[in-house]
Amino acid sequence: MPPSLGTVLRTPRLRLRLLNGADRLDTPVRWVAVSELTDPTPYLEGGELLLTTGVRWTHGAEEARGYVRRLLDRGVAGLGFGLGVAHDQVPPTLADAVAEFGLPLVAVPRETPFIAIGKEVSRLLAKAEYEGLSRAFTAQRQLTRAALRGAEAVVDRLGAELAQGWTLLLAPDGSPRHAHPPQAASRVSELTGEVRRLRGLRQPASASLSAGGEHITVQPLGVAGRVRGFLATGGPHPLDSEERTLVNAAASLLSLELERGDPAASDRLRGGLLAALLTGAVTVTGPGAEPLRAALPEEPVVVVVAEGADAAVSWGRGEEGLALVDGGRFRFLGSARSDPGARLAAFTGGPVGVSEPVGHDALPEALAQAERALGAARRDHAELVRHADLPGGFLGLLGTPAGVGTAQRLLAPLRGHRSGAELLASLRAYLAASGRWDAAAESLGVHRHTLRYRIARIRELLPGDLDDPDYRAELWLALRMTERG
Repeated sequence: MPPSLGTVLRTPRLRLRLLNGADRLDTPVRWVAVSELTDPTPYLEGGELLLTTGVRWTHGAEEARGYVRRLLDRGVAGLGFGLGVAHDQVPPTLADAVAEFGLPLVAVPRETPFIAIGKEVSRLLAKAEYEGLSRAFTAQRQLTRAALRGAEAVVDRLGAELAQGWTLLLAPDGSPRHAHPPQAASRVSELTGEVRRLRGLRQPASASLSAGGEHITVQPLGVAGRVRGFLATGGPHPLDSEERTLVNAAASLLSLELERGDPAASDRLRGGLLAALLTGAVTVTGPGAEPLRAALPEEPVVVVVAEGADAAVSWGRGEEGLALVDGGRFRFLGSARSDPGARLAAFTGGPVGVSEPVGHDALPEALAQAERALGAARRDHAELVRHADLPGGFLGLLGTPAGVGTAQRLLAPLRGHRSGAELLASLRAYLAASGRWDAAAESLGVHRHTLRYRIARIRELLPGDLDDPDYRAELWLALRMTERG
């Protein structure tokens, strides 16, 4: 919510004084505008605290009344008059007009710059926005936690967040499933016609209506165009932006919850969640992630990858975890303590690849490990290969996404330099020539002293010893892998 006029007036350092409009101190101030125009309204949106020094004020009584009427019609929050510039006091014609029409009038002392008032309102707006976001974030987190207890808990939580309002969950046919508070179920008859209209649309859509002096919204619930029910909310006032965000979040959670009643839809949702986790599109770190972490298998977890998707899918239906079929491969996330890889290999006969045990925040890396282990299982005709049993180090990562990532990190000090392209080319030529200056310089088309200068700079940027043969080998492989990528 924007700050009220009363909040702005209560800022001590501004030393503002209210001259008229004590009954309108709760008027929201959405911005501050400064204008000496006879008619500034074409340049206003409404909600502004308009500031003027009256430097051009020569209005008579009728002109003053017209000026004030225009400001009120535009929705101005109040008028601030700067004293001590052109007028030591508010002109009587203006004072009479604001008193007649009830426009809030504020006296601004000479020592208070108009820009100070603008900065204060801007600060209050930013504070209000931050507090609103914090409240919305907390409320959304509580909604997510409620979703773990079912659709009814989501409706109750949303109803508690909507001040002076009610929330109603309807079945696809419009009959009540759950209401908060319970007496809100009596509103169903008022919504019958609107629910019937929404149900007849080719594409699900939400609706807003007025009934019984209340503002009501109705949203269809479901995924991929399937209507599984409706969410209705109502109250004496239209939803503000924070409340709309909460209602939309609740609708999404309820849609997912209602889809759980369809086994095929549930499998798609769980598979979509696993795909998002494995690619890093969804993370389980940071505030608000606790409900998602609670819905995942117990840490540490492993990622299991197998071919022969049909048999693997049949096995996965009886397991605790998340399963996904992607590109003919079966991927599974389960608790390492239950060793799902071994059980899958015994069920299908392999090949199966298993990652190392990791936390929920390392699933993309675990997928790369499981894919590499599956490749080794196929190559060696083995039923089961665990990544932990494969050769470690940089060479063991060669050709995998993790290996490319390692190569990029190894060369990052050079890539980030303003002459990165020259340095990388010089390093490659130097390594390819086994450290022979003349041959390397000739391949680059530069003088050997130029190459010596570049290699000296490379030695300064890289953390390792360029004379170490192992480090040189890693650099060479890193260059080759990034060239291919």
